[in-house]
Amino acid sequence: MSDKKLSNQLESSLEDVFKKLPPLPANATETLFKITPWIALIFGVLGVLLSISALSALSFLAPIAAVGGVAQNIGLGMIATVGWLISSAIMIMAYPGLKAGKMSGWTLLFWAEVVSAATSIIGINIGSVIGAAIGFYLIFQIKSKYK
Repeated sequence: MSDKKLSNQLESSLEDVFKKLPPLPANATETLFKITPWIALIFGVLGVLLSISALSALSFLAPIAAVGGVAQNIGLGMIATVGWLISSAIMIMAYPGLKAGKMSGWTLLFWAEVVSAATSIIGINIGSVIGAAIGFYLIFQIKSKYK
């Protein structure tokens, strides 16, 4: 199966789920469409900076954690932080397309959310999984505005 076909299948499956939920009011959708590029840029930059800091801290603490017997938690922390870094970088890449109202920007934002959700599931972080579900709901609410 090609990557494009798999991508489209995942997107349409999630879209089917989130279309069944009540839509946002038109003015809320318009406002969300206007601020999404800036949200992606701000959280993308902050995410990259903070995840690099977290990777540094986790690298420093790994030997100490191994001696203390909690090394498995460092591994999950590293996976979560790398996922956070990747998701944040994708959000930064999405900014120009989102600003121009292009579907390519929306698609990158979708994949940033997929990476975030996958990382949350791997790390068994229920709060982040709920946050990812809310994120998917919001991005599918504005999808029709991108061309």
